[in-house]
Amino acid sequence: MSARIGARFAHGAPGLFARTSAGKVILSFDSLLNSSSERPVRVVLADDECLFRASLRQLLSVPSAVIRDVYGVDVGAGFEVVGEAGTGEETVHAIKHARPDLLLLDLSMPRMSGLDALRAVSPDSGPMRIILLAGSVAQTDLVTAVHLGVRGVLLKDTPTETLFEAIACVMAGQYWLGQSLVSHLLEVVRPLLQSANTLSVGPMPFSLTARERQVLGLVVAGCSNKEIARQCSVSEQTIKHHLTRIFDKVGASNRVELAMVATRHGLDSTGC
Repeated sequence: MSARIGARFAHGAPGLFARTSAGKVILSFDSLLNSSSERPVRVVLADDECLFRASLRQLLSVPSAVIRDVYGVDVGAGFEVVGEAGTGEETVHAIKHARPDLLLLDLSMPRMSGLDALRAVSPDSGPMRIILLAGSVAQTDLVTAVHLGVRGVLLKDTPTETLFEAIACVMAGQYWLGQSLVSHLLEVVRPLLQSANTLSVGPMPFSLTARERQVLGLVVAGCSNKEIARQCSVSEQTIKHHLTRIFDKVGASNRVELAMVATRHGLDSTGC
């Protein structure tokens, strides 16, 4: 599988990060759908490309200690692939019989799409978390996915470490969007936020510096940390420090919430 399976979206979500004695920040999740974190996460892989499924299966078979050391993500007891599907119909069948904790779902599958498969899943299938994987995602599909209970959306060129980060984030009850999808979601919700009288709260009250407002505007535009660093002529590490302070000041747990707050307060995005 390629080293890329988007770009990192969530950053600094409460309860997801732990610090080792050496000072290294580790992304982690404390509970898995109210079940014991001492057992592996049960996963169903649904994608019509056999090689892609095999690559995912191989990644999920990596020992959790190795994932922690190499990618900086604590995945607890690791993963157990309990089912695979190559079509939408097979996906519905696999979910019914395997009752997974996590579904990694391809958006585009023959005869029945990933979203149509979710529509066909019985409500009593259990507390399953869903991450949608796609080559590209239209605005309408993004909104529909969230409506159907999808908690994570990743493009298939996302870095491997981001896949593990997204899984940890979603299994901890958070939401995760691939970087380039942020602007798509905001285009849909911005008119709703701006038209709601209760959200017309005026200028941002968070005492952001001029640089922090610039960084926040680029986040709203869907820019990655690397793109923001290039725009601001600083290092990517400096941008991460700015984002940490912005998250603390605003009280957001991820970039979706951060972008929502910025839009709510009328901060225009700046193009990447």
